[in-house]
Amino acid sequence: RMQGLRWRYTRLPSQMEDTMSGEEGEEEEEEEETAPAPAPAPAPEDPVEPQLTEASQVLGASEIRQLSLHLPARVTGHPWSLVFCTSRDGFSLRSLYRQMEGHSGPVLLLLRDQDGQMFGAFSSSALRLSKGFYGTGETFLFSFSPQLKVFKWTGSNSFFVKGDLDSLMMGSGSGQFGLWLDGDLYHGGSHPCATFNNEVLARREQFCIKELEAWVLS
Repeated sequence: RMQGLRWRYTRLPSQMEDTMSGEEGEEEEEEEETAPAPAPAPAPEDPVEPQLTEASQVLGASEIRQLSLHLPARVTGHPWSLVFCTSRDGFSLRSLYRQMEGHSGPVLLLLRDQDGQMFGAFSSSALRLSKGFYGTGETFLFSFSPQLKVFKWTGSNSFFVKGDLDSLMMGSGSGQFGLWLDGDLYHGGSHPCATFNNEVLARREQFCIKELEAWVLS
């Protein structure tokens, strides 16, 4: 009986067609099962809605939905946990590193500056102090201006993320950083860089941070 119901739901046949429902219904089900196989990722028109542990003060639901379509398949369906935010934890890079301890990542960094511009970065691993650059080619930068632009790894170098006590840098080349934040998480900068071939993420190359959030996706 369920099969009949499903048939009516999918095809809404006339009574005459109804007699053939069993046979064709099975064929249709087979097609349904085999068709999606080549694309395991959710289709853009039917994204898996990210589950946030609390509301973001930086991005709205529509921006979060758009951004989630560009995340690696391995994090799809994982909850977003707010590990650090400036409104709760203060404007301090050391606090950000402290809150990251015990997390392996990946991490989504969301920023809003004094112009109301929204931008940030996805890091394949947790943000931490490091001697050199770390991370993988999953790392990317993005901005909403106001449409979402995503700047993925170009393959030209591996300068993904580097954490100093007094600055956090993402993406580099020719002495410029795709995104850098200072130790008090107040001033930041963005320049085009070889790692991501990005545009300036904010409206200007130097900006002041109004709100910063770090979400762990695992």
